[in-house]
Amino acid sequence: RKNTKRVPSFRKLLRTSQIKLDNKLKNKQYKQKSAAKKYRKEQKKLREAVRDAISRKPFPLEECKKKQVAGKWEEKEEEDALPLDMMDEDDLKLMEDLAQKASFLTRDLSSNEPVHVKKRKQESVIEKYEKVPRRLQTEPEKELIHLLPIKDKTGIIPQAVEKPVLNTAHDEEEDTEDTEEAEDFNEEPLPILNPEEMAAQRKQKLQERKMHIAALASAILSEPDSNIKKLKELRAMLMEQDPNVAVIVRKLVMVSLMEIFKDIAPSYKIRPLTEAEKATKVKKETQKLREFEEGLVSQYKFYLENLEQTIKDWKQRKLKKSNVISLKAYKGLAEVAVKCLCELLVALPHFNFHNNIIVLIVPLMNDPSKTISELCVEAVKKLFKQDKLGYASLGVVKVISGLVRGRNYDVRPEVLKVFLHLRIKEVELQKDSEDIAPKKKFMTYKEKRKNLSRMQRKWKKAEEKLERELLEAEASESKEKKLKLHTETLNIVFVTYFRILKKAQKSPLLPAVLEGLAKFAHLINVEFFDDLLIVLHSLIASGDLSYRESLHCILSAFHILSGQGDVLNIDPMKFYTHLYKTLFSLHAGGTNEDIGIVLQCLDVMFAKRRKQVSQQRALAFLKRLSILALHVLPNSSVGILATNRVFMQTFPKMDLLLDNESQGSGVYLPELEEPEHCNAQNTALWELHLLQRHYHPTVQKFASHLIAGAPAEGSGALPLDLSQRSATELFETYCMRGMTFNPPVASVTPRRKDTFSQMDSFVDEELNKQLQQHISETVAHKPLDFAKHLKESSLA
Repeated sequence: RKNTKRVPSFRKLLRTSQIKLDNKLKNKQYKQKSAAKKYRKEQKKLREAVRDAISRKPFPLEECKKKQVAGKWEEKEEEDALPLDMMDEDDLKLMEDLAQKASFLTRDLSSNEPVHVKKRKQESVIEKYEKVPRRLQTEPEKELIHLLPIKDKTGIIPQAVEKPVLNTAHDEEEDTEDTEEAEDFNEEPLPILNPEEMAAQRKQKLQERKMHIAALASAILSEPDSNIKKLKELRAMLMEQDPNVAVIVRKLVMVSLMEIFKDIAPSYKIRPLTEAEKATKVKKETQKLREFEEGLVSQYKFYLENLEQTIKDWKQRKLKKSNVISLKAYKGLAEVAVKCLCELLVALPHFNFHNNIIVLIVPLMNDPSKTISELCVEAVKKLFKQDKLGYASLGVVKVISGLVRGRNYDVRPEVLKVFLHLRIKEVELQKDSEDIAPKKKFMTYKEKRKNLSRMQRKWKKAEEKLERELLEAEASESKEKKLKLHTETLNIVFVTYFRILKKAQKSPLLPAVLEGLAKFAHLINVEFFDDLLIVLHSLIASGDLSYRESLHCILSAFHILSGQGDVLNIDPMKFYTHLYKTLFSLHAGGTNEDIGIVLQCLDVMFAKRRKQVSQQRALAFLKRLSILALHVLPNSSVGILATNRVFMQTFPKMDLLLDNESQGSGVYLPELEEPEHCNAQNTALWELHLLQRHYHPTVQKFASHLIAGAPAEGSGALPLDLSQRSATELFETYCMRGMTFNPPVASVTPRRKDTFSQMDSFVDEELNKQLQQHISETVAHKPLDFAKHLKESSLA
């Protein structure tokens, strides 16, 4: 075929630069060299293949199953091997032709594959393994040392070298040399440190770790965006391996990381970016912020996982493989980890992984360790008190309800008592909605007339109208959200309470349930009132409840009846009777603290239901409360007398008990348990005269005030600081939990020096009296001798 390639013209060669021509020449020479090199490599491979084929020994394809047939196997092999003179001419010619081809020589003779088979790309590993022939382990396999592979145009060529086999004698000599060296090494022991040196060394190590932690923390806090990667370095110190300082360093790192996350965490939840957002180009500042948020969330997640693993290892009594920290020290680590989780639960309720922290903390409220359970309970209480919106509270209530049900109501009462700290009753939705909605100040008509034109006033009016609508919509939306969250939370709380009332009435959780019902009873749906009152009365009538639990039952029942239960036609006389009967079980001992519940019951039963209470019932309670005031501590006496004051001001004809004359027939029966039939009108409040001589000044004031008829004005009236407080407030104000007397008592103990001076003066007076008496007697009997004696004594 004729070459059609055109020869470049002289003018084109002139335009071509010399450098380009040189490069073309170099490329041509390089191609020639590489072709020659490739040819030499092929020839070398061919020679090596021929050499291998000659020197290779044939291996049997199958393993012998029995040693007895070894001889038969050799005989059969000899029979199968045919000499060349017995082969056909065609077969011999075929073998000679194949011998001339490189593929026949380079091919692995032990494989069963055809000569020109192509590699299957999707061939499984098992099929390849099955195709490899079995070989007898007649010779030990030689160990290979794998070297770095060589890469050329054909592909990657693996390189390996056989491991040299040394003589056993030489190995033994080396072993003896090694043992001698080890003995020599052991002959030089480490320096033994005394306790002082060990303490100094430990103190130095600890100081170095502290400085490193402080440097990393200050760098992160100064520039969080730039130094977010140092969080990983600080978190790595949680795996401190030095047994001397491991426990303290890990505790310090846990607390340091907790404080760092509290400071640098933003006030919003970081969401992961979508694929579209990742693909779009953004500004450098935005990209930097994204990297910071991504690093912060990942490190925060790893930190929480470390805390969780520490607590799990302690709970399961597991030690790490390094065995750096003992089980006893692991308890201290677990307590610090729980403290950190509690702090993050309260400080970062809006941030990522808050629900994960709740799931970790709530089961620990039921932990056998009192320290850990108290930490978790206090953290949940703080969260409830500061949660205004209700998202975090809802999450905690859901987990607690699941925990109580999952443990078959076998949990500590403190777990349910945290419901009492929910802000549902205290929160005023209207106030919160006003706080959330920004207050916009609109222009008055005069300001518009003065500063704006007619057209501007028209536009301004439309704009203000739109803004008002938007603000109202925002406020109503937030109010609806809050109401919805509170409703869902209360539903879960009441479901938990009702389950316990139905299925576990003898559970230790019953007091907490009754206390919770007393707090939230005004929020229960009216449909449940009848059934709930029947259950409460049956619990009281069963007699299985303690006096405290029965007081909570009474309080719950009257909270129900004082709210939406006013429309129900229910006579709660049985609850009045039970409270009247329970009053005498209280005293100045351990039951004194329960007087607060009694005061709440009396407020709901009498002050808020004055129209439904008869005069006989009020007189009976007034008399029994006056008797009770003599048997309790001063703070309880003040609260009871304050309640009696409310009785005397609320109900008419209570001053009958201030008169000695009886009203009507009958005798007062103090031991009768029915307040309506005890004839309380025929007795007198003689207890007030005893309380007038009480050692507590406030009790004296209240007793004198009640004896005067509880006047609102005049000489017998109470001071404002006492008259304006409720009975419950006075009970808490004059409480003696701190072993202090309120008001404080002035000390009147005389000093020892003053006592001695008084005794000396008394002795001197007695001696002077006796001396004067003696002198008077002497002068009367011997006046001249006495005068002479005085003169001599004066001269002397």
